[in-house]
Amino acid sequence: MDGAERRLVGDSAGERQREVIVVGSGIAGLVAALSAVSGPEPVRPNVTIVTKGEVDESNTRYAQGGIAAAWFPDDSAAAHAADTVRAGAGLADAAAVDVLTGEGASAIDALIGWGVQFDRGGEDLGGSDRVISKGEAPYARGLEAAHSAARVLHAGGDRTGAEIKRALVAAVRAAGIRVIENAVLVDVVMDSSSAADSRIARVAGVSILRDATQPRRDEGLLGFLSADDVVIATGGAGQLFAHTTNPDVATGDGVAAAWRAGAEVADLEFVQFHPTTLDAPGNFLISEAVRGEGAVLLGADGDRFMTRVHDDAELAPRDIVARAIAAQMARQSGKPVLLDATALGAEFLARRFPGIDRATRALGVDWARQPLPITPAAHYSMGGIVTDLDGRTNVPGLWAVGEAARTGVHGANRLASNSLLEGAVFGMRVGRMLNEHVSACVSALGEPGAAALAAGQPAPFDRAALQRIMWERVGLLRDEAGLRAASADLDRMIAPPALDRRSVEDRNLLDLARLTVAGALARTESRGAHSRSDIPETRPGLARPLVSAARPPAPASAPGTSVVSTALVGEPALSEPHDQKPVAHSEQHEHSEPHDRSDPRDTSDTEKTSAC
Repeated sequence: MDGAERRLVGDSAGERQREVIVVGSGIAGLVAALSAVSGPEPVRPNVTIVTKGEVDESNTRYAQGGIAAAWFPDDSAAAHAADTVRAGAGLADAAAVDVLTGEGASAIDALIGWGVQFDRGGEDLGGSDRVISKGEAPYARGLEAAHSAARVLHAGGDRTGAEIKRALVAAVRAAGIRVIENAVLVDVVMDSSSAADSRIARVAGVSILRDATQPRRDEGLLGFLSADDVVIATGGAGQLFAHTTNPDVATGDGVAAAWRAGAEVADLEFVQFHPTTLDAPGNFLISEAVRGEGAVLLGADGDRFMTRVHDDAELAPRDIVARAIAAQMARQSGKPVLLDATALGAEFLARRFPGIDRATRALGVDWARQPLPITPAAHYSMGGIVTDLDGRTNVPGLWAVGEAARTGVHGANRLASNSLLEGAVFGMRVGRMLNEHVSACVSALGEPGAAALAAGQPAPFDRAALQRIMWERVGLLRDEAGLRAASADLDRMIAPPALDRRSVEDRNLLDLARLTVAGALARTESRGAHSRSDIPETRPGLARPLVSAARPPAPASAPGTSVVSTALVGEPALSEPHDQKPVAHSEQHEHSEPHDRSDPRDTSDTEKTSAC
């Protein structure tokens, strides 16, 4: 048994090296791991990365548009913050946004230090050392929707994520960080003996399920890895929906496992639908940067309809563009909208967007000569596991970062190209905290109430049926009748036993689908990416997150033994607005009591959160 599988001894690492498990290998997880091992000995922890597929497979790899940061000398963190807050539709957390934008430039510097090669060829902006290295061309930058300045760096034209992934994976290998591939997270395992003087037990490690087709040295497919700290960096859950830009691995494993372990989640009702994906199997994403360069949206009759929808036309916030496209498609009997980039020319399109150029031509479409048929698709989750500004959750020893976390930076609608930056900035913060040997937890964001789902006759789980329900009733436009019907249908589904990767993913998707529907029912307004046709107005009293009460963890057995739960116990409980009646009430669970509504994000005094 190697270092990552040693038994947890007590509640602290004592004299031995601290064990940290990072679950996920996107930008957030890789940066957190690299930052955690960058400190001096003996504080530096022993880090193991666990990833469901190959280490280079994640949403990061597919990011096209770029990474936004106030990194150029004619830009400012304040301007970037203002754009981010505006896109967040009244729900962005100001302190989190200040961290994201204020530390963005340092994060870009760190990525370049780890070997990321951003595109060059931009204008000389005055010789800033940050922008121009001696003898080199200045870095290029692009403009994307809802940004007030051109601040988006890209690499390989439209292969920014792939380049970031390449560099970070190489840096992880060079640092000697252990990586376990083809291992799906089953559950976060809790040490019940640590709960004697605490409301919530401490993390003991994770249970994982190895891919039976892969070589292994352990004695069985189901394994337990002990840890002092577990970092959830598993990304989002795009596979909840019938149409998504996300790869197959995006099934929300970390968010669901953290919730089952007692972590609070929030804002799952805010799902961003990318406006422009190819209307073809796989929903290949057509980067927002294409519209940033001048491409326009046309109806089937050639009408440029976005000029009547918003002053910024095609560069309006994503939720507005996506809903406008859906409305236009409805007016033309479901026919796809057209993205016209022909004015940009074949040479420019091939040079600036080589990946999109290859993909469209492979489908037999020459986008330099004809518009592309496009449709919206699920793209990004603004919600996730509730954390403070350093990535701590309300469960001692459990951290979250990236799309799996709800830091508050995105509010109700993410600003374009802020997701990669969030992974880098908050990944560095989590890594530094682990380097400082600090472990605590945060208090709740809100006052959980209850939202029960209607009971009905049980039915076998069907992933395609779940995805269809979510797309049709919990998609771009929602209403109470559709959401309640979705609740009833999801409640009848029985999660399969967690016996293999597919069944583990199915259980997670069902958990998150129920939580997402409950959040959408409880949020009785339209805000950002959450649009209810029955309540189109935004209600000022709901400019706050609705926190799902954490599910009480199953009793943990002795440290070193994994606890695998295969059934959903109880239903998600959500905070309710004070000026409305609760949707329904179910029995309150151990961790469902009202919480202090004070802001938990001030981490200057660790004693404030240590009692969690």
